[in-house]
Amino acid sequence: MDENKKKMGFNIIKNDPTDGHKGFGKGALSLDNVSPVIIDVEAGEAEIDIGAMHARSAVEKGIKFLTNEEDVPNGKPYWLVWVTIDRKVEGPYYAGVTACYMTVDREIRRGYKLLPEHVNRMDKSMKRQIIVEHMDDKSKRVLAEFLRSHNVELWENSSEELKQGLLTE
Repeated sequence: MDENKKKMGFNIIKNDPTDGHKGFGKGALSLDNVSPVIIDVEAGEAEIDIGAMHARSAVEKGIKFLTNEEDVPNGKPYWLVWVTIDRKVEGPYYAGVTACYMTVDREIRRGYKLLPEHVNRMDKSMKRQIIVEHMDDKSKRVLAEFLRSHNVELWENSSEELKQGLLTE
C-alpha cells in the first residue's frame, strides 16, 4: 500500500453552496462531502480510496465485474462504504454511512458487484442514511474503529443509530 493513499483523509465539507445565494441550490447534494472507504474483510483493514468514486479504487482496477456472485467462486470479499460528512450545531459528524458488498478474484481478473446498488447506496449516504446492518460483525468493528480513529470528534458527534449499527459487542 503506498504511503500517499494511507495519508489521504476524508473529503471535508466545503463552504455551504447556498451561502449568499438566497436559497438558490438549497438542498442540492454535493459529492464534495462523500468519501469511499474500502474494507478488506479477510485482512480486517479499512482505507479511504478516492478512486472508488469512479469505480477506480486499487481493489477495482483491472477487474471486470459480473453481476452473478457464483461466477467468481474464489472472490475475496470487500465492503465499499460511502461515508458522508456533514455539520450540525455540535460540529461535524458522520452523517451518512452505507455499505456495498463486492468480491474480487485478482487471478482471473473478475469480480462481483451490483453497480446499481453501489450508485444507490452512494445516493443514500449523501441523503444522510445509515445502512450497515447487512455487514458482517468483524467488518462493522473494523469500520467503527476506522471512523473513530480517523476523527474522534466526527465519531462522537455521530448518531446513536450509526454507533449501535457498528458496535456489535
